[in-house]
Amino acid sequence: MKRIALAFALSLLTLSLTASAGSMGKKDIVETAVEAGDFKTLAAALKAAGLVDTLKGPGPFTVFAPTDEAFAKLPAGTVDELLKPENHDQLVKILTYHVVPGDVMAKDVVKLHEAKTVNGKDVKIMVEGGKVMVDNANVIKTDIKCSNGVIHVIDSVILPQ
Repeated sequence: MKRIALAFALSLLTLSLTASAGSMGKKDIVETAVEAGDFKTLAAALKAAGLVDTLKGPGPFTVFAPTDEAFAKLPAGTVDELLKPENHDQLVKILTYHVVPGDVMAKDVVKLHEAKTVNGKDVKIMVEGGKVMVDNANVIKTDIKCSNGVIHVIDSVILPQ
């Protein structure tokens, strides 16, 4: 857990520095997440679900991306179970619940109370005390621009009802 937390902190720092340097926006959502280094579990899940090509597509997509640390909060064995081929459909439902069609920047997110996800269900959006929550997850970094959309980093995996 300590190694994951350290990797998380370093990845966020790297992501922030890279964004500041202006190199973001030229890579698609998948490339940006992989390069950041803090989304290994998300990348593995996208691959297992067969969604990599979709999120490398033209979009635009808004992805509420859970970090590796967010996935680590799930009960032990959950991720391994979801990555099994027999749980493909459930994994797709969970991952597509993290994606909203279009470019929804932070300035737009804070004006919403909900947003329709790619899986057809709505995520709840709350703004309280300057903090944004998507369902039960805190948005910890916003507006990571990619060639085919935007990533908002969240600290928990959100699950459709």
